Amino acid sequence: MAKSTSARPRPKRITSAVSLPPRKKRPEALTSREMEILQLIWSGFKNKEIAQRLRISVKTVEAHRANMMKKIRVSNTAQLIKAAIQDGMIKVR
Repeated sequence: MAKSTSARPRPKRITSAVSLPPRKKRPEALTSREMEILQLIWSGFKNKEIAQRLRISVKTVEAHRANMMKKIRVSNTAQLIKAAIQDGMIKVR
């Protein structure tokens, strides 16, 4: 007995009449605190040193760094610094 090759029609998906709220865009501009931390990263300070200097926790410094990287759309610190220089956020002397 041979199987039939006709395919069954797929059931239609029911879509909700309720629309989703618009997705919020991440602001492109860095906050003043992020700019401060970016300058310290550029100066060669490590997360722990930045935290001590600003009197915040290392986790907060890491969170700021991660937020900056998301906003600028980069995946590592070297790219963060490069983008900051190209965009004029950091002045090279």
